[in-house]
Amino acid sequence: MFSFNINRIKVVALSLMAMAVALVACKRTVVVKGTTTLSELEGRMLSLRVYDDGELTSIDSSRVVHGQFQFTVPEDSVVMASLFIGDESVMPVVLDGQPVEIIISEADRKVTGSALNDSLYAFIKGKRAIDEQLAALPHKESQMIMDGMDHDAIIAQLNSEAAVLGAQNDALVTAFIKRHMDDVLGPGVFMIATSSFPYPYMTPQVEEIITFASESFKSNAYVRDFVRIARENEEKMHE
Repeated sequence: MFSFNINRIKVVALSLMAMAVALVACKRTVVVKGTTTLSELEGRMLSLRVYDDGELTSIDSSRVVHGQFQFTVPEDSVVMASLFIGDESVMPVVLDGQPVEIIISEADRKVTGSALNDSLYAFIKGKRAIDEQLAALPHKESQMIMDGMDHDAIIAQLNSEAAVLGAQNDALVTAFIKRHMDDVLGPGVFMIATSSFPYPYMTPQVEEIITFASESFKSNAYVRDFVRIARENEEKMHE
């Protein structure tokens, strides 16, 4: 028959509690602070999510209060996360153990405080400039029509400008991914660039990236899954 010593049980319980506190303390974390000047975000729930085992997993969430929010994330890992407002991904955030700051305003969205985020947002700034030029082409077409230009000449000129901007965009993305093959930025930007595809398939740009990819890049879970499914889709199309 088992006998129970209440005092001993209390000692064991206290010891287990102390061990639990110690384990939590050993797991080092860092606070990621955020500010926003957008009134429509007041009271909204934001979350940081990462791609893990084929799906997006939330690391932490925070409600915007008086334009402020913050997350607590692991300090001992380096990952590319996405900031979500509800179910909408609004911007990437590199979590690399640094106390970075997320800034959301009418004029800009950026993350400051670490070299990786500085590199990422310098790239985003360059890509945004090209995207804005592409988005301005329809307005430019309207202005050219109002100026009385020949329609065929307008189409030829705008197609030429769109092709140049498209090539600049592809070159910018490809060069950035190649330059960051062996850190989180390469796979992270590859995921952002291919997330708009209707389904995984191998474009000439993707083929070029994979051809020159390092082993660490190709072993990234998202890259590996994308390429595998894209190859399978190619085989089905050929059949």
